[in-house]
Amino acid sequence: MRLVEIKNLSKSFNKKEVLKNVNITITSGKIIGLLGKNGAGKTTLIKLINDLLTPTRGEILVKGNKIGVESKKIISYLPERTYLNKQMKVSETIDYFKDFYDDFDSEKAIKLLKDLDLDINQKLSKMSKGMQEKVQLVLVMSRNANLYILDEPLGGVDPATRDYILDTILSNFNENASIIISTHLISDIERILDEVIFIDKGEIVLQSDADKLRNKEKTSLDEIFRRMFKC
Repeated sequence: MRLVEIKNLSKSFNKKEVLKNVNITITSGKIIGLLGKNGAGKTTLIKLINDLLTPTRGEILVKGNKIGVESKKIISYLPERTYLNKQMKVSETIDYFKDFYDDFDSEKAIKLLKDLDLDINQKLSKMSKGMQEKVQLVLVMSRNANLYILDEPLGGVDPATRDYILDTILSNFNENASIIISTHLISDIERILDEVIFIDKGEIVLQSDADKLRNKEKTSLDEIFRRMFKC
């Protein structure tokens, strides 16, 4: 099933074109790596899918419908920066998500937080940046969404925790959902990827099945990326 269709999408800021004629189709049941250097256009594309920016040209369809209120109900989005009220306790953020999202599973959230040794009675303001990012990721992954969009979900955590987070991502979405992970830490996530989308200077330069690409090039996705974007 076609979950997301992006057609001839462009975005400009002050006459500077940040995205250029992007065409992408995303089907259900996939984990997709959105891979590119800093400033390549990854976050702009993600914000457009989440209706946080308006396209200059082109359109985005989610399950056949234009972006809007209905698409937001089925997309669970983890932004690059934490947005939670730091004066809240973790337990209060769980209550907030439960009230705001009909598909939020508070029992799952509590279990995942305990697995990460996070105290649900602690205020976010008393937590490190990495701990806050773990809380936000747990909240996002505890929704029963059709599409999860994670913008740099591993940036603020240590390597051991990254493995747990990747396993959490793998085990907490259903076969009818898909996940888009935007990151530059390709070696850390490539083991879970079904597809990759390489973006450079606002243009899609490659979209491929991950295993087929590895077999064709006879090397890792990380090495393929390094070769393509060598300075």
